[in-house]
Amino acid sequence: MADPQLQPVIALHWGVKTSFRGYVAMMGGVTDVGGGAELTPDGGFTFAAAPDSDLGLAGDGSLTGHGRFSGEVRFEAHGGMLKVFLADPAIEITQTGAVLTVADSAARTRRVEIAKLDLAALANGEAGGPLIPTSLTMDGSFLLGDHYPPTTALDPVQLAVATT
Repeated sequence: MADPQLQPVIALHWGVKTSFRGYVAMMGGVTDVGGGAELTPDGGFTFAAAPDSDLGLAGDGSLTGHGRFSGEVRFEAHGGMLKVFLADPAIEITQTGAVLTVADSAARTRRVEIAKLDLAALANGEAGGPLIPTSLTMDGSFLLGDHYPPTTALDPVQLAVATT
């Protein structure tokens, strides 16, 4: 029987890292979205929950399930010398914590843990859904071109939940 107090997560809002987006723009680069991802007014991105996503916010404020989201973001600068592709983010919650993974190519054949999520610091965001601080992983550091060391704070993840 489903938990009547469980609010399904319907979207993930994430800006990756504000300074990274700013750097790409400052260098005359481009940031494109596709596959259902949308650019937000603050320069971040929104990814809608995929049909097989079962991530939800429990009545006690904890997250449960696995979040799968659709869409892609591409950053390119320096005449193509800087290329970063992030697609289909997913939130995986385990007994030891939570991570944000992404597909790192258009082929979507490999997933990379880009960030650790600090569930202990989960707070209610301005838009009403959970706001979760994130920090860069080693693989995430490589994915962003070694511009930031592991454990660097990234933009927080904001989850949109369905209201009942």
